[in-house]
Amino acid sequence: MSYLKSFPGKKKCLAFMSAALVSASMMGSLGFSAATYAQNEPRQPPPTRSSEVLSDRVYRAIAAIQELMAPEDVNKQPDLVRAKVELDALNQRYDSMNDFEKSTLLNFYTNYYLSTDNVSEALKIFERILTIENLRIEMRLRSLQALGQLYAGEDRFRESIDALTRWREISEEENEMIFLLLVNGHYNLEEFAIAIPFLTQHMDMLAAQGKPIARNIYSLMFQMQVELEDYPAAESVAKQMVVLFDEPQDWRNLAAVYGMLENDKNRVETLALTYQKGYMQNEAEYMNLAQSLAGSDAPYQGAKILQKGLEEGIVEEKVENLERLTQMYLMASEYEMALEPARKAAEMAESGDAYDYLGYIYVMLHDYKSAADAIKTAVQRGGLKDAGETQLFLARALLEIEDYAGAATAAQESQRLGNNGARQYITHIERQREWRANLDRRKADAIDFYRS
Repeated sequence: MSYLKSFPGKKKCLAFMSAALVSASMMGSLGFSAATYAQNEPRQPPPTRSSEVLSDRVYRAIAAIQELMAPEDVNKQPDLVRAKVELDALNQRYDSMNDFEKSTLLNFYTNYYLSTDNVSEALKIFERILTIENLRIEMRLRSLQALGQLYAGEDRFRESIDALTRWREISEEENEMIFLLLVNGHYNLEEFAIAIPFLTQHMDMLAAQGKPIARNIYSLMFQMQVELEDYPAAESVAKQMVVLFDEPQDWRNLAAVYGMLENDKNRVETLALTYQKGYMQNEAEYMNLAQSLAGSDAPYQGAKILQKGLEEGIVEEKVENLERLTQMYLMASEYEMALEPARKAAEMAESGDAYDYLGYIYVMLHDYKSAADAIKTAVQRGGLKDAGETQLFLARALLEIEDYAGAATAAQESQRLGNNGARQYITHIERQREWRANLDRRKADAIDFYRS
């Protein structure tokens, strides 16, 4: 929706664990204790060996690899090259390993590939882990979650959703992160109607645990509801956001939703509150509120907001904006206040129409001399939308200051330019001239009479 410009893009809308964090998470699950391997015990044939422990030989190899990848000495750097050599050497005995040894080895492979940003190979290993027959349930769940995250990071959202769905099928409990990952997948596939229930479950779980719900989660819910044109639901979320977060964008979003609901009263009131809070930051917002107020029978309030935007440099002082300000003052019958922006617009404009408009304001102020001067400048500038009408307007202004000759000339030029009303006005000028001449004669006769 173009009116909600600040929304996140369609791809990768959520902040997920990076490959490094997935690696750390998986490695953290592989701590070793005496219970995980059979030290100094005689090797038994593979069919009868326990699948829940590491043999002494495998344990020592894995411990060495772990030290290479994550040294206990904080001053020692990891040696990933040598770790890979040791992993490959241990992998030569893969077929003779029990299932726990296989999963342990493969998890260290995923750690290596994620540490070296080789996500494609890490994905292959995670999928391979899931083929192990007697894989511990917690390891299967961790692998599926990692697949869900990594596939999403590679824009393979359908595969991400599939992995997360398998996670839910075998898990005895739900998890808020799994819901959020599912939201991410369906959101990026533009399956908003499917994503919204998952996001609702994510938010409900956080609330039940007493955890705060981040603003970007509400924002995502709001955006999806707007995309589905469910404006009543979007209005509800927007109201929550202005109460919980009170950020400028939250108020803009609420005003935009009111616009979609055709609730102009609430839209304008919300914009006014946004302005009063000092949240308006650009010209478009000032213009939107000012024009909305002008269109809601409050042109004076709209003009004052636009005036402030111009004074503070937020609204550019250009012809179009000065003319809008002039119009708002005129709508409010504030002719004196309209004069200054009209003058500035006239001086900046390339054509004469702005001076014609300035002349109109002078007429409304009964300053016909200034009106005539402004209209003459309009004629000299040229580029008029209706030159014939402008000439007739000049004739009227000149007639008011009793410049009959000038008025007649202007009216005649208007007629020449095709203005049908000019002919009648020429007659009116002649009658006014005759009336004035008769009046002057009677006045002169009266003076002579009293003198005599």
